[in-house]
Amino acid sequence: MPLPALLRRLGLAATLPLLAGCSALGALNDVSTPLGVYELRAPDTLPTARRTAAHDIIVEVPTTSGVLETDRILIRPDPLQAQYLPNVRWGDEAPLMLQTLLLRSLEGTDGFRYVGRRPLSGRGDYALLTELVDFHAEPSPTGPEATVRLRMTSRLVREADARVVSTRTFTATAPAASTETPALIAAFDQASDAVMVDFSQWVLATVGG
Repeated sequence: MPLPALLRRLGLAATLPLLAGCSALGALNDVSTPLGVYELRAPDTLPTARRTAAHDIIVEVPTTSGVLETDRILIRPDPLQAQYLPNVRWGDEAPLMLQTLLLRSLEGTDGFRYVGRRPLSGRGDYALLTELVDFHAEPSPTGPEATVRLRMTSRLVREADARVVSTRTFTATAPAASTETPALIAAFDQASDAVMVDFSQWVLATVGG
């Protein structure tokens, strides 16, 4: 199916040029019709620590590119094109939602004395710095299916001397049976769960008890 026809069938919102301050993205949110809201949650099943380490882990807000600094759900018909799913949004901007997922996943391991967005006092023992690289759905050019892709790079930094203890890139894909919103959200959830499990295991193995 030609790409224009595919996009009309999906009803995707075309991306406007990104101006300073993401004014184009802001304009998308100024519509009168309320958008349906979705959120992702940490997996129910996570690796668990043998004991709780006496470490405070500070999860910084992930960095990302301009097209992901929004609460809109990103669609990439091709690698160089960015569009947004119409009529729906995430419950928070993608970097903030990812920060919450990382935090809740680490909390779920029971592996650390404290996991938070900011230290209780002074500084934490380790800071988690993450870059969100990919977080989008890719419609199939030949059928109704789509693939959701999530990729992020995380660094554990020891606060005492600003030394990078470990760096790792996490990648997951998940199939969606169609480009309907429920199918896409389920695929986002599946990819997120896979990354959060691997991420939690990595942090536990690196600085856990």
